[in-house]
Amino acid sequence: MSFSPQSRVWIYQSNRKFSPAEETEILQKLTAFTNDWKAHGNALVAKAEIKYGFFIILTVDENHANVTGCSIDSSVRLMKEIEQDYNIDLFNRFNMAYKLADEVIVANKEDFETLVSIKKVTPQTIVFNNMVQNLQEFNSKWEIPFENSWHSSVFSHLL
Repeated sequence: MSFSPQSRVWIYQSNRKFSPAEETEILQKLTAFTNDWKAHGNALVAKAEIKYGFFIILTVDENHANVTGCSIDSSVRLMKEIEQDYNIDLFNRFNMAYKLADEVIVANKEDFETLVSIKKVTPQTIVFNNMVQNLQEFNSKWEIPFENSWHSSVFSHLL
């Protein structure tokens, strides 16, 4: 199934990498959820995926049915359950993810700030912009160089 470039996207970043078994279990929960996800009785055309063992991505194509506050709330409840079941943090927006070689690393804001100041995170380091809103932005602006990201404006005083 193909999704419209304007499909809504939500990204939840874990504070630690999922084990292979956890990833399989979480993906099963997410798939069951998206297969039954509804908004005011209308089935949502949705999918869930896990990228790099850290990121849970939910996508909804609103060309078929629009997401509602209640349907978003149900997805947030699922994420809270996953947090508790696997002892992870999916809602801390102060955790920054970046790539070192081909490995994804998650650091808290203070550690990330230190990495920028000692030049371990450079303008060319790939960072993850989890604030993308739709599939088009996800495909073009999710993994981007630090210098092109919102991170660079927050940490520019360290460059």
